[in-house]
Amino acid sequence: MEAMWIAISIIALVVIVVLLLIARGRQYQQPSNLAILGMSLVVLGIIFGDNRLIGYPLIGVGIFLSVIEAIRNRR
Repeated sequence: MEAMWIAISIIALVVIVVLLLIARGRQYQQPSNLAILGMSLVVLGIIFGDNRLIGYPLIGVGIFLSVIEAIRNRR
């Protein structure tokens, strides 16, 4: 079972690298402070995922902030 998760992680990493190489020539705007905060909270939620009372709310708030930022940038 553990080998399956390692294989999935490696495949996901390869897909991310390929997508980054494809999008390398495009110009994107810098992420805002709200988006950076949202991504940081998601990462902290994953790190503290063993404690459900801390990890899940951090992930939820991080996703909420990222969605708000995406809606603001859509306009």
